[in-house]
Amino acid sequence: MIMESKLLERLWTELSLRYDDNEERINSHWQEITKCYQADNRYYHNLNHLLQMVNLALDYQGKLKVADLVLYSIFYHDIIYNAKSGRNEERSAELAKLRLSDSQLSFEKITAIQAQIMATKQHLKSNDSDTNYLLDFDLAILGSGRKDYEEYCIAIRKEYAVYPNFLYRKGRKKVIKHFLNQEYIYHSEEAQDRFEDQARMNLKYELKKLA
Repeated sequence: MIMESKLLERLWTELSLRYDDNEERINSHWQEITKCYQADNRYYHNLNHLLQMVNLALDYQGKLKVADLVLYSIFYHDIIYNAKSGRNEERSAELAKLRLSDSQLSFEKITAIQAQIMATKQHLKSNDSDTNYLLDFDLAILGSGRKDYEEYCIAIRKEYAVYPNFLYRKGRKKVIKHFLNQEYIYHSEEAQDRFEDQARMNLKYELKKLA
Protein backbone atom coordinates (compact mmCIF):
# COMPACT_ATOMS: atom_id res chain seq x y z
CA MET A 1 0.00 0.00 0.00
CA ILE A 2 3.00 2.31 0.48
CA MET A 3 3.75 2.41 -3.25
CA GLU A 4 0.11 3.16 -4.07
CA SER A 5 0.08 5.96 -1.51
CA LYS A 6 3.21 7.61 -2.89
CA LEU A 7 1.98 7.47 -6.48
CA LEU A 8 -1.41 8.83 -5.56
CA GLU A 9 0.10 11.58 -3.41
CA ARG A 10 2.19 12.75 -6.35
CA LEU A 11 -0.82 12.76 -8.67
CA TRP A 12 -2.96 14.52 -6.05
CA THR A 13 -0.32 17.20 -5.53
CA GLU A 14 0.15 17.78 -9.26
CA LEU A 15 -3.61 18.03 -9.75
CA SER A 16 -4.19 20.33 -6.78
CA LEU A 17 -1.35 22.70 -7.60
CA ARG A 18 -3.14 23.58 -10.82
CA TYR A 19 -5.95 25.12 -8.77
CA ASP A 20 -4.41 25.95 -5.39
CA ASP A 21 -1.07 27.53 -4.46
CA ASN A 22 -1.41 26.68 -0.77
CA GLU A 23 0.81 23.61 -0.40
CA GLU A 24 0.01 23.23 3.29
CA ARG A 25 -3.69 22.98 2.51
CA ILE A 26 -3.05 20.56 -0.35
CA ASN A 27 -1.02 18.33 1.96
CA SER A 28 -3.67 18.55 4.68
CA HIS A 29 -6.35 17.41 2.25
CA TRP A 30 -4.14 14.54 1.11
CA GLN A 31 -3.59 13.42 4.69
CA GLU A 32 -7.35 13.35 5.16
CA ILE A 33 -7.84 11.33 1.98
CA THR A 34 -5.16 8.87 3.07
CA LYS A 35 -6.62 8.49 6.55
CA CYS A 36 -10.10 7.81 5.21
CA TYR A 37 -9.11 5.33 2.53
CA GLN A 38 -6.74 3.47 4.87
CA ALA A 39 -9.34 3.00 7.62
CA ASP A 40 -9.56 -0.47 9.14
CA ASN A 41 -12.91 -1.18 7.48
CA ARG A 42 -11.50 -0.65 3.97
CA TYR A 43 -10.74 -4.00 2.36
CA TYR A 44 -11.69 -2.96 -1.18
CA HIS A 45 -12.65 0.73 -1.15
CA ASN A 46 -9.09 1.76 -0.33
CA LEU A 47 -6.08 3.44 -1.95
CA ASN A 48 -5.58 0.51 -4.31
CA HIS A 49 -9.10 1.06 -5.67
CA LEU A 50 -8.26 4.74 -6.17
CA LEU A 51 -5.04 3.87 -7.99
CA GLN A 52 -6.86 1.49 -10.34
CA MET A 53 -9.38 4.19 -11.18
CA VAL A 54 -6.73 6.89 -11.61
CA ASN A 55 -4.74 4.64 -13.95
CA LEU A 56 -7.85 4.11 -16.08
CA ALA A 57 -8.52 7.85 -16.11
CA LEU A 58 -4.98 8.41 -17.36
CA ASP A 59 -5.36 5.65 -19.96
CA TYR A 60 -8.52 7.29 -21.32
CA GLN A 61 -7.48 10.88 -20.71
CA GLY A 62 -7.85 11.71 -24.39
CA LYS A 63 -11.51 10.70 -24.23
CA LEU A 64 -12.35 12.91 -21.24
CA LYS A 65 -13.65 16.44 -21.72
CA VAL A 66 -12.32 17.72 -18.38
CA ALA A 67 -9.97 15.08 -17.02
CA ASP A 68 -9.07 17.07 -13.90
CA LEU A 69 -12.66 17.06 -12.68
CA VAL A 70 -12.86 13.30 -13.15
CA LEU A 71 -9.65 12.92 -11.14
CA TYR A 72 -11.04 15.02 -8.30
CA SER A 73 -14.21 12.92 -8.37
CA ILE A 74 -12.14 9.74 -8.14
CA PHE A 75 -10.22 10.97 -5.11
CA TYR A 76 -13.39 11.97 -3.27
CA HIS A 77 -16.03 9.51 -4.49
CA ASP A 78 -15.56 7.02 -1.63
CA ILE A 79 -13.90 9.24 0.96
CA ILE A 80 -16.88 8.57 3.25
CA TYR A 81 -17.61 4.86 3.40
CA ASN A 82 -19.78 3.09 5.92
CA ALA A 83 -21.30 -0.26 4.96
CA LYS A 84 -24.31 0.46 7.18
CA SER A 85 -25.05 3.88 5.66
CA GLY A 86 -27.11 4.73 2.61
CA ARG A 87 -25.72 8.26 2.36
CA ASN A 88 -22.04 7.66 1.61
CA GLU A 89 -22.19 9.35 -1.78
CA GLU A 90 -24.06 12.37 -0.46
CA ARG A 91 -21.60 12.82 2.39
CA SER A 92 -18.61 12.29 0.09
CA ALA A 93 -19.95 14.91 -2.34
CA GLU A 94 -20.53 17.34 0.51
CA LEU A 95 -16.99 16.88 1.81
CA ALA A 96 -15.56 17.37 -1.68
CA LYS A 97 -17.44 20.66 -1.96
CA LEU A 98 -16.21 21.80 1.44
CA ARG A 99 -12.57 20.96 0.76
CA LEU A 100 -12.45 22.30 -2.80
CA SER A 101 -14.25 25.56 -2.01
CA ASP A 102 -10.94 27.14 -0.98
CA SER A 103 -9.35 26.34 -4.33
CA GLN A 104 -9.56 28.31 -7.58
CA LEU A 105 -12.08 25.84 -8.98
CA SER A 106 -15.26 27.63 -10.03
CA PHE A 107 -18.61 26.95 -8.41
CA GLU A 108 -19.72 25.26 -11.64
CA LYS A 109 -16.76 22.88 -11.63
CA ILE A 110 -17.21 21.97 -7.98
CA THR A 111 -20.89 21.33 -8.65
CA ALA A 112 -19.92 19.09 -11.58
CA ILE A 113 -17.61 17.11 -9.28
CA GLN A 114 -20.41 16.70 -6.76
CA ALA A 115 -22.75 15.48 -9.50
CA GLN A 116 -20.20 12.93 -10.70
CA ILE A 117 -19.74 11.60 -7.18
CA MET A 118 -23.49 11.36 -6.69
CA ALA A 119 -23.78 9.40 -9.95
CA THR A 120 -21.79 6.56 -8.35
CA LYS A 121 -24.76 5.88 -6.07
CA GLN A 122 -26.89 4.20 -8.76
CA HIS A 123 -24.49 3.92 -11.72
CA LEU A 124 -27.12 4.93 -14.25
CA LYS A 125 -26.11 6.20 -17.66
CA SER A 126 -25.61 9.96 -17.74
CA ASN A 127 -25.95 12.57 -20.46
CA ASP A 128 -22.42 13.62 -19.49
CA SER A 129 -19.76 11.42 -21.09
CA ASP A 130 -17.17 12.15 -18.38
CA THR A 131 -19.59 10.90 -15.74
CA ASN A 132 -20.09 7.71 -17.74
CA TYR A 133 -16.34 7.14 -17.89
CA LEU A 134 -16.08 7.69 -14.13
CA LEU A 135 -18.81 5.10 -13.52
CA ASP A 136 -17.05 2.65 -15.82
CA PHE A 137 -13.73 3.15 -14.02
CA ASP A 138 -15.49 2.50 -10.71
CA LEU A 139 -16.91 -0.81 -11.95
CA ALA A 140 -13.85 -1.99 -13.87
CA ILE A 141 -13.15 -4.60 -11.20
CA LEU A 142 -16.27 -6.47 -12.30
CA GLY A 143 -14.58 -7.14 -15.62
CA SER A 144 -11.27 -8.29 -14.18
CA GLY A 145 -9.80 -11.80 -14.38
CA ARG A 146 -11.39 -14.48 -12.25
CA LYS A 147 -8.65 -14.48 -9.57
CA ASP A 148 -8.87 -10.71 -9.07
CA TYR A 149 -12.65 -10.89 -9.07
CA GLU A 150 -12.67 -13.56 -6.37
CA GLU A 151 -10.33 -11.43 -4.25
CA TYR A 152 -12.72 -8.50 -4.76
CA CYS A 153 -15.66 -10.64 -3.60
CA ILE A 154 -13.79 -11.63 -0.44
CA ALA A 155 -12.87 -8.00 0.27
CA ILE A 156 -16.45 -6.79 -0.19
CA ARG A 157 -17.73 -9.49 2.15
CA LYS A 158 -15.24 -8.31 4.79
CA GLU A 159 -16.49 -4.74 4.41
CA TYR A 160 -20.01 -5.98 5.09
CA ALA A 161 -18.97 -8.28 7.93
CA VAL A 162 -21.51 -6.57 10.19
CA TYR A 163 -24.27 -8.44 8.32
CA PRO A 164 -24.97 -12.17 8.79
CA ASN A 165 -24.61 -14.42 5.75
CA PHE A 166 -28.30 -14.71 4.93
CA LEU A 167 -28.73 -10.93 4.83
CA TYR A 168 -25.50 -10.37 2.92
CA ARG A 169 -26.38 -12.97 0.29
CA LYS A 170 -29.82 -11.44 -0.17
CA GLY A 171 -28.42 -7.94 -0.64
CA ARG A 172 -25.54 -9.04 -2.82
CA LYS A 173 -27.78 -11.06 -5.14
CA LYS A 174 -30.02 -8.00 -5.54
CA VAL A 175 -27.00 -5.90 -6.60
CA ILE A 176 -25.78 -8.54 -9.05
CA LYS A 177 -29.20 -8.97 -10.66
CA HIS A 178 -29.48 -5.18 -10.97
CA PHE A 179 -26.35 -5.12 -13.13
CA LEU A 180 -27.17 -8.25 -15.11
CA ASN A 181 -30.65 -6.93 -15.96
CA GLN A 182 -29.21 -3.83 -17.60
CA GLU A 183 -28.65 -3.82 -21.34
CA TYR A 184 -25.06 -2.79 -20.63
CA ILE A 185 -23.18 -2.69 -17.34
CA TYR A 186 -20.76 -0.15 -18.79
CA HIS A 187 -21.73 3.10 -20.46
CA SER A 188 -18.78 3.91 -22.73
CA GLU A 189 -18.03 1.88 -25.86
CA GLU A 190 -14.42 1.45 -24.72
CA ALA A 191 -15.43 -0.11 -21.39
CA GLN A 192 -18.08 -2.24 -23.05
CA ASP A 193 -15.47 -3.66 -25.42
CA ARG A 194 -12.91 -4.15 -22.66
CA PHE A 195 -14.96 -5.30 -19.65
CA GLU A 196 -18.59 -6.15 -20.49
CA ASP A 197 -18.35 -9.84 -21.41
CA GLN A 198 -15.99 -10.72 -18.56
CA ALA A 199 -18.07 -8.75 -16.06
CA ARG A 200 -21.21 -10.68 -16.97
CA MET A 201 -19.37 -13.99 -16.62
CA ASN A 202 -18.00 -12.96 -13.23
CA LEU A 203 -21.36 -11.77 -11.93
CA LYS A 204 -23.14 -14.94 -13.07
CA TYR A 205 -20.36 -16.98 -11.43
CA GLU A 206 -20.80 -15.12 -8.13
CA LEU A 207 -24.59 -15.36 -8.30
CA LYS A 208 -24.34 -19.12 -8.68
CA LYS A 209 -22.04 -19.33 -5.65
CA LEU A 210 -24.48 -17.27 -3.60
CA ALA A 211 -27.47 -19.46 -4.45
